[in-house]
Amino acid sequence: MTKTIDPPVCIALDVSGLDEAKRLVDELAELVPVFKVGLQLFTAVGPAAVEAVHAADREVFLDLKVGDIPQTAIGAVRSASGLGVRFLTINSSGGREMVKAAVEAAEGGTNILVVTALTSLNDDSLAEIGIGRSISEQVDAMAALAAEEGAPGITLGAGEVARVRSAHPGLFLLVPGIRPAGAELGDQKRVGTPAAVVADGADLMVLGRAVTQAPEPARALEAVLAEIAAPERSGSKKGVRVEP
Repeated sequence: MTKTIDPPVCIALDVSGLDEAKRLVDELAELVPVFKVGLQLFTAVGPAAVEAVHAADREVFLDLKVGDIPQTAIGAVRSASGLGVRFLTINSSGGREMVKAAVEAAEGGTNILVVTALTSLNDDSLAEIGIGRSISEQVDAMAALAAEEGAPGITLGAGEVARVRSAHPGLFLLVPGIRPAGAELGDQKRVGTPAAVVADGADLMVLGRAVTQAPEPARALEAVLAEIAAPERSGSKKGVRVEP
């Protein structure tokens, strides 16, 4: 049975200290169901970050972008599953065999999300690292690979959501690089607004600095939730396609 994530918003705990992470969770947990624990926080405090989110009865998106030989990836997936995280990213650059191994290691627990192309990359970035495809071609190819190997979902840029949703209606689509209107782009190149990605068929979006570095994070988040509420009222909201 599928389970809808409502609202479809994940807050990125991109901080270096556990106290700061707990403060954000305490302030925002009543508004969102999922928090992202990424490399910065996990490297600093480890599983304690996951435990802090679970203590607030919220779910964890562990964004480690695992990319290694298949056996090492299997170990990482099993460890993440042991922590009880809902989502774990793996990097498509690890290749098909690694993706397959990671999906099998999850065994229906943690949901594996394949990173198609970082949202800080564009066509020129791919060329510089020897990838001859355009961003669009790379995302499409990695989405197809993920679907073929049974991965529940992928991460992708805002501008790719509508196209990939049409091609792969069963994939869970998580979108980082979300910027409310007027927010600074920072190091992101492929961004979108909350309302637009929901309308295009995204299942979950990640919000970071625009909320967590705002003078009043809860107020900033409430403004985003109000923005995406309009599509919900019109009946166009998409349901989530991931097993609980």
